[in-house]
Amino acid sequence: MTSSDGERLAPVTYLFGTQPGGERAENAGHSPSNESSPAALPTYASTFGSETLETDDAQQAEAIEPPVREERAPKRERFEPIENVSMYALARRGMSSREMHDYLVGRDFEADAVVAEIERLERVQLLDDAALAETLVRTLRERKGLGRSALNAELRRRKLDGIAIEGSMASAGDDELERATEIAIKRAPQLRSLDQETAKRRLGAFLMRKGYGGSVVSAAVSAALAPSGSRNSGGPVFR
Repeated sequence: MTSSDGERLAPVTYLFGTQPGGERAENAGHSPSNESSPAALPTYASTFGSETLETDDAQQAEAIEPPVREERAPKRERFEPIENVSMYALARRGMSSREMHDYLVGRDFEADAVVAEIERLERVQLLDDAALAETLVRTLRERKGLGRSALNAELRRRKLDGIAIEGSMASAGDDELERATEIAIKRAPQLRSLDQETAKRRLGAFLMRKGYGGSVVSAAVSAALAPSGSRNSGGPVFR
């Protein structure tokens, strides 16, 4: 195709279902400008820009996009099996029986299923409050230097069984003074820029926050800050 000036123009392509004059073809299945088009084209519901091709057959449209149903899957099908959930939780950290119970209930498992799962885990010793309490006492003393009262508070926070707590705490106070004194001696050099009274007050507060009792704290502070009582070479020097 050329213009009146002799310039060559690009061929014009028309949208399916329209005539060169811009009017819509009477029959969307045939194009007057192209007699070789298929005699019958499917008229599925679809959208092109602002134009919509209407469907001739409601069943065809439904086959393409089934109507939305309000029905929901049964409650149990929307959750993983309870065994998977409990094992995943235990893989991340040790848990007490009560912690596991609350964890599973919080994920909408039925009460009977939760009780059965707790019993199963206890039977195979994947839940063991006594063993967990002993492990917590040992690690919290070694890593954080916690005293008796802080240990007891932590075990209760973890919802451990009362008997398990008593058993694990039975030996927790045997070396309380020795452990508190060791911690105080390590801490004392950080207080060397303070006067004696301020250093005693700061060190005592530090030990009490770790859960040591008053008498233990007093003895440990005195041992750590006494001029000749420090176990560190040279000892702390106070103004």
